[in-house]
Amino acid sequence: MSRSADRIRNAASPEQSSSGESDASSVRRKDSRAAGSAGARSRASTRRPLHESNVSRPPRPVSADIQLAGAAPRSPALRLSDGCVTKVSSALACPLQSRRRPAYSLGVSNSDSQDTGGEVLTGREVPLGGPRAMMVRRTLPGQHRRMIGAWCFVDAYGPQRATMRVPPHPHTGLQTVSWLVAGEVLHLDSLGTRQEIRPGQLNLMTAGHGISHSEESPETVLHGVQLWVALPDGHRDVAPGFEHHPSLPVLAGRGFEARVVMGSLGGVVSPATAYSPLVGAQIAVDGDGEIPLDPAFEHGLLLLDGTVDGLEPGPLVYLPPGRSRLRVSGRGRLLLIGGEPFAEEIVMWWNFVGRSHDEIVAFRKEWMEGAGFGTVVGFDGAPLPAPVLPGTRLRPRGRVR
Repeated sequence: MSRSADRIRNAASPEQSSSGESDASSVRRKDSRAAGSAGARSRASTRRPLHESNVSRPPRPVSADIQLAGAAPRSPALRLSDGCVTKVSSALACPLQSRRRPAYSLGVSNSDSQDTGGEVLTGREVPLGGPRAMMVRRTLPGQHRRMIGAWCFVDAYGPQRATMRVPPHPHTGLQTVSWLVAGEVLHLDSLGTRQEIRPGQLNLMTAGHGISHSEESPETVLHGVQLWVALPDGHRDVAPGFEHHPSLPVLAGRGFEARVVMGSLGGVVSPATAYSPLVGAQIAVDGDGEIPLDPAFEHGLLLLDGTVDGLEPGPLVYLPPGRSRLRVSGRGRLLLIGGEPFAEEIVMWWNFVGRSHDEIVAFRKEWMEGAGFGTVVGFDGAPLPAPVLPGTRLRPRGRVR
């Protein structure tokens, strides 16, 4: 399958993304990055600083990569802040560590049709808002495997009746991919975007050099996944943008129908902007089928609902490169993600993706001072304060430890 440059779309082009900035404002100063100083970003903000004295201190994290912030709510509610879990009922920290189990026997084949197994990333579940609240299972990043292609974060939640309320929070160096199986969620961001998402639709936000957003829903049955895609170094300072795709192309074959969310699958290309060769698709399985795979990609499989042979609810199954097709059998829906192995090392902490400790320190300082990430208008509540940085320096890490 070709992965030529015409498959990787440029988010800076006006017909593909929404951005409130000029091309000149999309470049973060290299001197600031090297020195680790916060500086003033190219885009001014009127948001009030989040003073350190007013920030409640979070519990000490299990990992330096992503941390917990906030306190438990009084009523059951979903509290997801993309890179962290906020306002949970117990002192749990993230990331939720993936534990490897013996491989499943999957109908995955290479060109000579030899069956192989997959590595199982079980992740961990976290109760959000008390014993009766929604559970979120995070399978990326994990203790061992941190990325699948450019995909660096996978949270799955529901189905369960709950309320989502995510206060304004920042992002850098990544794209957020919001996908619902059931429910509805309202997205607000610092570009002025106000967009509801429903099942079968894609909300794609490119953080680039800095953006902030919020997400909320009425009390309803929520079921979906929240994912991040790390931007490669050459594109991580692009202007922020937002895309809503109400319909997406479909690859259909005997026993399956795949809705292509990101990248391409079997020659069918998503209209969503991507900066590296990858795939993201929801696949409805109805009987026996064979799905084409790019042998240059590593892949991950997550069962969303129903029954598909070789998959269980919860874990993410990792498949290394070299597979040209995936044989499926059953009746259910699964999420397929994948891409060329990501060659760069990244630092992922809270809601930021960077390349060094000093860069993360600068991002955090700007957010707490109310600079560089714009203002989310229309959310009834204060922005989410950043957690305290760990006492040790954050280290860049590759796709596996």
